[in-house]
Amino acid sequence: MKEVITVFKFLILNFTLMALTSCGIQKQVSRSAEYLLKDSSLSSAHVGISLFEPAENKYWYNYQGDHFFVPASNTKIPTCYAAMKYLGDSLKGILKVETDTAIIIFPTGDPTLLHEDFKNQPVVTYLQGVVKKIYTTDLTWKENPLGRGWSWDDYNDDYMAERSPLPVYGNLIKWTQEKANNESAVVYSTPEVNWKVNFDTSEKDNFFVFRKIDENSYEISEGKEKLKQQSVPFVTNGIKTALELLPDTIHQAIDLIYPKSFYKIVSNHNNKIQAIHSQPTDSLLKPMMHRSDNFFAEQSLLMVSNELTGIMNDQRVIDTLLKTDFKDLPQKPHWVDGSGLSRYNLFSPQDFVFILNKMKTDFGMERVKNILPTGNEGSLHNYYLPEAGHIFAKTGSLSGVVSISGFLYTRKNKLLIFSVLVNNQNTSAAEIRRAVEKFIEGIRNKF
Repeated sequence: MKEVITVFKFLILNFTLMALTSCGIQKQVSRSAEYLLKDSSLSSAHVGISLFEPAENKYWYNYQGDHFFVPASNTKIPTCYAAMKYLGDSLKGILKVETDTAIIIFPTGDPTLLHEDFKNQPVVTYLQGVVKKIYTTDLTWKENPLGRGWSWDDYNDDYMAERSPLPVYGNLIKWTQEKANNESAVVYSTPEVNWKVNFDTSEKDNFFVFRKIDENSYEISEGKEKLKQQSVPFVTNGIKTALELLPDTIHQAIDLIYPKSFYKIVSNHNNKIQAIHSQPTDSLLKPMMHRSDNFFAEQSLLMVSNELTGIMNDQRVIDTLLKTDFKDLPQKPHWVDGSGLSRYNLFSPQDFVFILNKMKTDFGMERVKNILPTGNEGSLHNYYLPEAGHIFAKTGSLSGVVSISGFLYTRKNKLLIFSVLVNNQNTSAAEIRRAVEKFIEGIRNKF
């Protein structure tokens, strides 16, 4: 009987110590968060903070963690999860059906085709070797080139390339000015195009290319730079601009096939659909998360849509994901695009903690650490230098928005998941990033 009482007392003491320790951690984190919330850079801002320990399945801290915020590029976190799960180990560059006389290719939305980041181009190699007539279709494209809630006047900037079913060259034209001493400037494009170009030859300090909003017509101002480049999105016209640009590389034309002929071909069960794979999936997701590539994110979500629903449409795939993989999110978000360019997106800090925890559980931390940047890498460049190898996170920024969500290994090797979302601040984003950095570094060093 004495042994039972002794064991019982030990269990009570142990439980009490654990409770006190937990309470102590929460108080310490709360004090650290108070310093962050009182920082002058955040005094007028809306702030949400969630800090979670997955091993114990408990929150260390929540401040408005269940509130909604515009997350900017933290929206790439659910996009990344969906791509990790549904795009397989390698991307389907195109799907194809072969008949006796022709090849019919089906676009998948793959953004790596002829993209300068990817020197190896299996889809191009395949198409160059085709001797039959090549046709294609855009029947699965059910989207607009620009997303809901995007800032329309950013259309000329390279971070807002149009979306399309068959992207080529990242849906960008790179314009280059080269100028030797006392000589006229030479301006050329990559790829070479025969589109309308007007030159402003009046002397300007800076080289600049401006495209008309609704057509591939460019006005180029020559600058004083000896070498200057600018990448400008082109108007995709659905699939048509891609079909205009591809023949120079694959050495034959690709024609659009009419719906009636298309259905006749695919209804023939002897014509099997096969995939031509392009790149390892994570070779797309890593730059997407490191440099916060909006175009890669948008096309990744559309590729997932193509896999899950048979069409490329944001609303359709987002509805599907929210009813399946993300049905248990703490707060149901308002999710409208793949990249976070839209201010219509609304997520809570607890939502990002949930998705990151699910990412860790489903795919393992080694894969996650390979995809997310660590200290002084990618969008974390010049931040979290002492935490390199101990923090793996995604940042986000729009005017009035600063966000960061990710994983943190503490000094005692506890793995934490955190999300800090800041909206409507009236100070510089750099000040807020430094204040949040100090908070995160403090958590790592204390625990």
